[in-house]
Amino acid sequence: MNVMLIDGYQAVIAFSPELDMFRGEFVSLNGGADFFAKDVEGLQREGKISLDIFLTACKRNGISPHKKFSGNFSLRLDAVTHEAAAIAAAAQGLSLNHWAASTIKQAVGIS
Repeated sequence: MNVMLIDGYQAVIAFSPELDMFRGEFVSLNGGADFFAKDVEGLQREGKISLDIFLTACKRNGISPHKKFSGNFSLRLDAVTHEAAAIAAAAQGLSLNHWAASTIKQAVGIS
């Protein structure tokens, strides 16, 4: 995964060919805190600056910096993939929801 840990917060990193720079974004924050740099050291430096500004603003305004996740989301699949997933779930004796949750946990490295 293209994830960088900065002061305990995870930022997703992607390359922007239009800018010829890397872009980082803290996706688990409740607002925009992104940053750009040409190299890893710059990403770490700019990410810390962006994060510090965001956290300071949250503290000043009495706002929690963390985005709240409900645990629910809707997933749309084509019919063939939906059928294949339902079969895979049934083959393991699981509901489609439990199978999908387990598969996602495995993909992101959560046990």
